[in-house]
Amino acid sequence: MTTSYLEQTTFAFLDIETTGGNSSHDRITEIGIRFWRAGEVVDEWQTLLNPGMRISPFIEQLTGISNAMVAEAPPFEAIADTLEEKLRDTVFVAHNARFDYGFIKSEYRRLGRLFSARVLCTVKLSRRLYPEFRRHNMDTLIERHGLAQVQRHRAMGDVSAMMEFFTHARAEKGDDQMEAAIGTLLQRPSIPSHLPPDTLSDLPRGPGVYRFYGENDVLLYVGKSTNISQRVASHFSGDHNTSKGVRISESLRRIDYTETAGELGALLLELRQIKTLNPLFNRRSRAAKNLVSIELTPNESGYLQARLVREIEPHRLASYFGLFRSKRDAERALTGIAAKNELCNQLLGLEPERDGPCFQRALGRCKGACEGIEDVTRYNLRVQIAFHQLRLQTWPWKGPVAIVEHRSDGAQPDILVIYNWIHVTTVHDEQELYDLSLSGQSVTFDLDSYKLLVKALMGSGPKNHSLIELPAVGTPDVLMTTTRG
Repeated sequence: MTTSYLEQTTFAFLDIETTGGNSSHDRITEIGIRFWRAGEVVDEWQTLLNPGMRISPFIEQLTGISNAMVAEAPPFEAIADTLEEKLRDTVFVAHNARFDYGFIKSEYRRLGRLFSARVLCTVKLSRRLYPEFRRHNMDTLIERHGLAQVQRHRAMGDVSAMMEFFTHARAEKGDDQMEAAIGTLLQRPSIPSHLPPDTLSDLPRGPGVYRFYGENDVLLYVGKSTNISQRVASHFSGDHNTSKGVRISESLRRIDYTETAGELGALLLELRQIKTLNPLFNRRSRAAKNLVSIELTPNESGYLQARLVREIEPHRLASYFGLFRSKRDAERALTGIAAKNELCNQLLGLEPERDGPCFQRALGRCKGACEGIEDVTRYNLRVQIAFHQLRLQTWPWKGPVAIVEHRSDGAQPDILVIYNWIHVTTVHDEQELYDLSLSGQSVTFDLDSYKLLVKALMGSGPKNHSLIELPAVGTPDVLMTTTRG
């Protein structure tokens, strides 16, 4: 029999006020709940809470909740049992529910307790019912649907607005469409049995890096996405139905994440964490232990000869050709270039030096540079043409640059400091940027980061970031020392 949510479910419309926006260290100052079932309000509950910390003047002004008002209020632990009992067997409804639900879970976590509920977000409900509109914040809904004005940023005021939107949408769209939307939003994707059932509801829908941990907190996997929640869900929906995916799911015990402002920051953070943390199931982007490149230098007779180098000096990138993860890969590239362009294998280091022609000369595949027969200038020009596509991109700025990626919610941006195609550090405001010193920074030239940053900064596609040149940040010479890949 099909569930009728509108007739058989108790919806707990809940709103909280807090000391700030970070549930890991900010605390709840007020909770308001109105319980709705089958078209009727059946109960309501409201309380101020003592957060155990000072409320800033900005938050006092925003919410109207002062330090004096909460001084005699109960702490969260005093109402934890009551709240849990009231929310049992209800659907937890909130506007931007990840915020409210995340704070409630964090408060219980501080008490060493787990909290879990079915969650319905009215932002998502509005998006599903009214997809023609772009904005779905509460002030927009009040104006768009002609809802009654309420005391915004107080718990019961926001609960009243949320409930009025809910009943207005039901009347406008009808029970069938409302039931379908609620049913879709309440469906839980399949997740591994060792994870809490509400794991995905805790994950953000913006860009960042996520990490999978197994037993004894062993790091299993690091990934990135422009939508962390959606990407993690895909791991359990069959998108990763491989032997590796199955092993990860069976081993998985915990997920955490780091949000970033944009995709580039997520890509760079993913690379750094894979290379420094060595997760068990990441192979492709692990750090190359012996990064190899090719350098062309003239021999005593003036002919350009190739030698393999294992140390990359970032300020001399134009001197190098190609980046390879092993000596074998570099030699394979040289063999292909020699064969395609009839270059001398001795000069390319593919045959040991000896008197007389190289072996390829005897087969007619070398034009005689090894014997001094081919003109030096002509041979060197052919070498330069053959290797042109492998030449590394020179750093085009005088000093470091800052790539600014802005967050969609208007919060502090990520400012990625880049020098010589190396991601040095990330800061979050201009003051921190201009106080930054590069001296003492430990940096390593990396193949994957180089490719990523060349594409991001020099590619012809649209840029979703702004760039600031930083000619006087720190002591850039520190970053120009030879580093091993």
